[in-house]
Parts: sequence; structure tokens; C-alpha cells
Amino acid sequence: MLGICRGRRKFLAATLTVLFVPAFTWIYLLSGSLKDEKPVSLTPYEAPANSPRYVFNQRERETLEVRVREVEEENQVLRKQLSLAQSRVLRHRNHSKSYSTEEGTGDNEGVHAVTWNGSECGRHPTVEKCETIHIAIVCAGYNASRDVVTLVKSVLFHRRNPLHFHFITDAIAKQILGYLFETWMVPAVTVNFYDADELKSEVSWIPNKHYSGIYGLMKLVLTKTLPASLERVIVLDTDITFATDIAELWAVLHKFKGQQVLGLVENQSDWYLGNLWKNHRPWPALSRGYNTGVILLLLDKLRKMKWEQMWRLTAERELMNMLSTSLADQDIFNAVIKQNPFLVYQLPCFWNVQLSDHTRSEQCYKDVSDLKVIHWNSPKKLRVKNKHVEFFRNLYLTFLEYDGNLLRRELFGCPSEIDKNSQNLQKQLLELDEDDPCYEFRRERFTVHRNHLYFLHYAFEPSSEHTEVTLVAQLSMDRKSVLQLDMGHTKKALIVPAFETLRYRLSFPKSKAELLSMLDMGTLFTFRYHVWTKGHAPTNFAKWRTATTPYHVDWEADFEPYVVVRRDCPEYDRRFVGFGWNKVAHVMELDAQEYEFVVLPNAYMIHMPHAPSFDITKFRSNKQYRICLKTLKEEFQQDMSRRYGFAALKYLTAENNS
Repeated sequence: MLGICRGRRKFLAATLTVLFVPAFTWIYLLSGSLKDEKPVSLTPYEAPANSPRYVFNQRERETLEVRVREVEEENQVLRKQLSLAQSRVLRHRNHSKSYSTEEGTGDNEGVHAVTWNGSECGRHPTVEKCETIHIAIVCAGYNASRDVVTLVKSVLFHRRNPLHFHFITDAIAKQILGYLFETWMVPAVTVNFYDADELKSEVSWIPNKHYSGIYGLMKLVLTKTLPASLERVIVLDTDITFATDIAELWAVLHKFKGQQVLGLVENQSDWYLGNLWKNHRPWPALSRGYNTGVILLLLDKLRKMKWEQMWRLTAERELMNMLSTSLADQDIFNAVIKQNPFLVYQLPCFWNVQLSDHTRSEQCYKDVSDLKVIHWNSPKKLRVKNKHVEFFRNLYLTFLEYDGNLLRRELFGCPSEIDKNSQNLQKQLLELDEDDPCYEFRRERFTVHRNHLYFLHYAFEPSSEHTEVTLVAQLSMDRKSVLQLDMGHTKKALIVPAFETLRYRLSFPKSKAELLSMLDMGTLFTFRYHVWTKGHAPTNFAKWRTATTPYHVDWEADFEPYVVVRRDCPEYDRRFVGFGWNKVAHVMELDAQEYEFVVLPNAYMIHMPHAPSFDITKFRSNKQYRICLKTLKEEFQQDMSRRYGFAALKYLTAENNS
């Protein structure tokens, strides 16, 4: 604290210096311009015509005006330097102490305005540097599991505090998100799951017309669901994108006073005004009502107020007239607030910029720096009508496509528990030589990539014959021969013949006969026919044209077909990432383990054109990339020789002859 006070005294001195610069400058100008020790008029208009005081001639006046302007410009520079110096100190405090951004301020060259409480020098930050921020999200099903990952990435991108996510999920979302976070391994992130099925009875008695269904009502029971020790939480919908550090929002919880327990943004549509169409009857709300896509909850106070009884009694009373909710939990929250307006701390609307149709969201921002949270609260989602929807869509897509592995960075100065997997990974990485020109390739071998299970909807029922198949490409279950070829008990690799089109739009052939016709017409080609025939030549496309039963083919150098194999097959060699030799090496090892290659006569896949990948561009343009790939190929072949002995000689011979 002493250092902070000293710093403030230095700022005071600097401020006084800047303020007095104009005064001293004027004294200097006066003293330097006096003639015969006569007083100088500051402007030509101050002295009457018959004044005995000295009057400037035109040249002297112009000279003085130029100097005055120079001094004013110098003062502006000094003020700017002082402002930057103050910003640097605030930023230093921000990193060394903690911070809480003031509600109305946006980023200015990365500097945040810091909110302090207490006396002049005995102040305490509202958000400690390593304070954990708690976030609750209701997430059920496949679609919500996809959407919530984009939200999480936007939060992780901006955050500077440890995070604790509380997910209320069904079995599907728990499996998907549980495995995602397990493989993601983000430092200073804790995740807990709460069974939504156990909560259904709490809200299933409420009829709800909203597309979110029963899960759209579960925010009402968070005081009962979340741990009793948890005092405060930020509650978010899955269709949220953050454009700032979530700690700024967390800090607002410290501003609640009296009986304020809910932080909400006013609804930006006219829904609760009841004027959208004839006979429109919304639930009761204060004025425009509040949107519940972003909620700040003081859980401890809500529990003391008996929140459970409060919202239940309100819902029961209103349902006698309204019969059902139209906007799920939002209707009930607003009905409670209508009766108890003192519960709400109204958040500035930039904390929930709502992009549904017919909203007034444009009043929440004038500039990009004003944006804090974007809310796609329309069934149309990214197709919503909005003046700036293209900008918002691009912001969302940026996080949708952002490589989540880049968000694994440690928080500076905040301790983080490291699990055994991370420890082993760190140990393996330390054993690598960073001066090795192929270090990046070797490092990738130990990288654990994020895994998002069942990205699309699926229905999985285990087979008693253990013949389940995982689809890793555009395959069709009604064709591929798994049972007939006894895949469960034999070592077979089923080859799916691959074709390609140079057209960006294609009517996919519905039969083999239709595909062959397109092949003859030049609409389709065998895969990589123009640039790399060796990769798929052993498939024997000439034979496939007339084949009606599966047929055997032999391995050849550089063979890289798309295959269907048993789960216990050899894994891809992790040294080959990006472009080059990943499928080649895998097929080579399948052959070494005596897998039989069988071409399916009625299965096929078609490769669609797309822009070159980042890695193939590096392969084509970067000589070092090609050198490293060649080195890795040689190392792989040496490993094959050690594992399979004399039988692996044919791979080296074939490579030398190719």
C-alpha cells in the first residue's frame, strides 16, 4: 500500500507540473517580451487605444501567437504522456493485484479502468488476480453441446482468471463435454456436471411453448442444484459469444446493494409490451422486462430469501391465467421481478446484445469497443436480421473455427493443478531437442488433441455380435459387408473406392450405375487421377467397374486407400501430422500385420474440391518441411524393420524402386 500511495504522490507532482507549464511559459514569454520593463498585454484587445502600456506590432503579435500554439502542443504531448504513464501503472496494478473493469468503459489500448473499494490508500480490488469465476450453463443434446463449445472458447480467449464451469446436462451432453474437457486439458479450468434428469420433476409441471423445452426452465432451480457453498455465479445461455474478459462481468456482482440479487439486462424487443400482434398476451413484466440469457446470481442471498417458494408461488398464480410459458424461465423471472422490483440490479445492455428480430440492440453500442456479450437469442440464430449481423456472424465464426488447443495457455502467476497426463506430456516434451529442425513434427507426436464425441446426432445400440462400426468418413451403413466378411473374427481392411469431382456442386450419385455414368461423362474421376495415381491405383478401378462381389488386392508402395477396420487395428503413427504419409504409414503397418485388403464392390466415396490446407501449402513451399517429412519416413521404416524384421524389407525395397 505504501508503494501505491507513493506512486499516487508522484502522479500528483507530475499533474501539477503539467498544469503549471502554461503558467510558467506565459511568465517566460512576458519577461522575454517586456520593453523598458513595461507590462505586456496578453491580447491586443485588453488595452484601450490611449493606454500608456506597450502595444505589440503585427510581427511581434504573430511571433507570440506561434509560440503560444507551440506551447499548447507541447502541453498536449505532456498530458498524453502522463495519461500513458498512469495507464501503465494501472495496468501494473491490474497484473500484480487484480482488477475489475468499470461498467461504462471499454478497452483503450489494452488498458482497463480499475475499480477500488475502501479508503484512499487502504483499497482492495473487487476481483482478485487468481480469484475463480463460476459459470453455470444448462446444456442438453447434440446441438447445444456444439454451441456451448464456441461460447467456452470465446470466454477462454479473453479470460485472465481461473474458471469453474457448472454444467447442468443430460446424459448425451455430459458424455460429449466430459470427454471434450478431459482431452482439452485447459489449465486453471474446473468442470462439474449436474444431472438434468434429476431436476425434471422440479419444473416438469410448468407447460412451456418455448423451443428449449423443459431444459429452458432449469435456471429456476440453480439455488437448489449448485453447491450450498457457492455464493455467486454467472448464468449463461449456450448461444452467447463473449467479446471481453468475463472478469469484468464478475466484478459487477460487487456492486449489488441492499436486496439486489439478480443482475439482468433489459429485454431489447417489444415482447413484454404486448404490441407485437393483435391479442398478444405476454407474462407480466416491468416495462420491457428482462432477458435471461445472461444472469448474475447472488445464490447465498437468494437462498435466504427462499427463492424456491417465491418463484413457484408466482408461477402457479400466473399459470392460472396464462396456461403456459412462451419464453420458458424468462417469463417466470419477469413475473417475480414485477412483484419484487428491488431484486434486480440492471446491467448495461452491452452485457447482453440481443440479436433476435425486432430488437433495439443497436442502442447498446456505438463502436466495436462497446461490445461485451453477443446473444443469438433467435431460433434463426446466425440468419437473424440485423444491421451489423455480418460483423457479429464473423465474430462468432472466428471462435467457432478457432483452434481450441491454442487456449491451453497457463495463467501467469496463478497456481494450477497438473494431472498425471499433463505431467507425462511435459516430461516427454522436455526430452525433445528444441534445436532440432524437425522439432515441431516431433512435438506433435505427443500432442493430445481435443476430442468432440458424436459431433452430430447419433443413435448407438451395442451389438451382441460386437460388429459395431465407427464412421470416419461419408460412409453408408446399408452397404459396407461387415457381417458377410466376418470382420469380427478376421483381420480385414475393407477398401472404399475413392473418386473426386472438380465441381463445387454435385448431385451425389445414388447408385453405382449412376456413378459409372458420371465417370464416363467426365463429371467424376478416380481419386487424385491427375496428380497422384499411385495413392489409389492398387484399388484396381477397372476391375471395380464390373465387380459384384468383394475382391482382394495386394499392398503396393504409397498405397493410401480409405479403409474400414476393426477397432483394435494399429493406430495412426502420430509422427505424421498435417500433410504427408499418415495414411501411407497406416496402410503399410496393416499389411505388416497381415491384414487382407478387400475392395467393396458397391461402396464408394467422392472427394469434393476445397482450398489447399495450410500443411500442404507448407509442403509445397517449404524445403525444410519436405526434408523433415523425409527424415520421419526413414525413421518409420527403421522402426518397421525393428518390429517386423525380415518381413519389413519389402517396404524399403518398394520405396527405393518407386
